[in-house]
Amino acid sequence: MAFTVPAPRAPLDGPLAQWYERELGWAVSSGPPVQLLTGLRFDVLELPATAGFALLKRHERTGPVALVGCRMRLLVAAGSADELPGLLDWLEWGGVGLDLTAVGAGGRITAPVPPGWSGSRGAAVWLRPPEPGCEVEARLPSFTGFTQCGGAGEKGASQGPGTLPGGRAACLSLVRLVAAAATECHRARLFHAKSPGGAGNAGTQPFCFS
Repeated sequence: MAFTVPAPRAPLDGPLAQWYERELGWAVSSGPPVQLLTGLRFDVLELPATAGFALLKRHERTGPVALVGCRMRLLVAAGSADELPGLLDWLEWGGVGLDLTAVGAGGRITAPVPPGWSGSRGAAVWLRPPEPGCEVEARLPSFTGFTQCGGAGEKGASQGPGTLPGGRAACLSLVRLVAAAATECHRARLFHAKSPGGAGNAGTQPFCFS
């Protein structure tokens, strides 16, 4: 009895890459999987999803945010990855194992599936998607100097949101975003260490959420 192999399904990679290039003007690397190039129009701040969800509950104004597996990725201004080590030191988090990293120039991330598209289980998805036709750079947290974060000597102090040209609400500054992310990463780390199977017990389990 002869068996025939079904023709492969048309890959999603082509339309996905075209969507990012045409709708957003972002540089991509064709897959599989399609990847977004970082360090050109944006960098990426990456942290455990458990810490990321806690951060998003506290801060409504961020740039686009994506989720892939147990990791959350927040888009920040290009060049922010180079600022992260210095910011963590200044915020007195230097040397602490926070699992907070950044992807910048020369890096890439898996392209999340756009809103309304179907994707495979576990595929990267947008939690706060970018808006086609809008300039992404103006909406991303950026580094504007340490004194812009709540005044002299006040690390992460609260301040009212500013406005962008056209009256749009400004996002968090990079300093405040990193301060909040570091705090939530530390809380998640402590919770994980105290939970059954955590690092402080007999077994170990990776950060994750369901």
